[in-house]
Amino acid sequence: MDDSRGILRPARLPTFHRVAAPDDLADRVRWFWIPRWHIAPGRSSRQHVLPFPACNLVVDRDGVTLSGPTTGASHRDLTSTGWAVGALLRPAGVAALHPAPHEVRDLETPFKAPQLHAAVLAAMATDDEAEGDAQAAAAYAAWTRTRVAAPDEQGLLANRMEDLVASDPEVVRVEQVAEHLALSVRAVQRLAHRYVGVPPLAIIRRYRLQEAARRLREDPSLPVARVAAELGYADHAHLTRDFRQVLGMAPQAYRRSD
Repeated sequence: MDDSRGILRPARLPTFHRVAAPDDLADRVRWFWIPRWHIAPGRSSRQHVLPFPACNLVVDRDGVTLSGPTTGASHRDLTSTGWAVGALLRPAGVAALHPAPHEVRDLETPFKAPQLHAAVLAAMATDDEAEGDAQAAAAYAAWTRTRVAAPDEQGLLANRMEDLVASDPEVVRVEQVAEHLALSVRAVQRLAHRYVGVPPLAIIRRYRLQEAARRLREDPSLPVARVAAELGYADHAHLTRDFRQVLGMAPQAYRRSD
């Protein structure tokens, strides 16, 4: 999949790719993501991420972890040799695995799934890395079919909320989400709380900031003011404020840091 949103500095990444979820699981998983890294002894590689406003279920050599929605950017220092296989969960998928995603906000918690861990571990031990990645994604999908229940009507509605915000950059206010879904603002807030774990305005801002970072990174000639206008910011000062609050730097500094 060619989607670099959420990855702040793709040029510094180890081997990394995303595999779209099979059609029958697209209502529970957006994609599987698989990084592998081989870092020289005594060295490390710091990876910066602006995560999607969602939960991830992640498998590595040590076990399975549920990573909750985050309120800011994060980083991880990679050393030695390793891998991970994660699933970016749709709101409906989150609801099937945790009753209250707001309780795991900004947290990584162990998740008991020994069969998933064993299947992915076996696949990632395959000598051919590309084949191992494909087998791991297939094993993860097979486990998901048996362990993550198909969504109910409310879960599908939460998915529609996410799809709307993710796909339409003109949606910048919670009132717009409510109007599109024919819901009250309060109902949208409850939906986000139950199925995502962060407020709806935080979901909107995260997607807009991800898109802003991608555009600024991929086109160095693109004016910050134009990006701000196209993504619904009142002016470039508001975009700069969001950058500083979440990423700790101004847009131009982000451009220079890659």
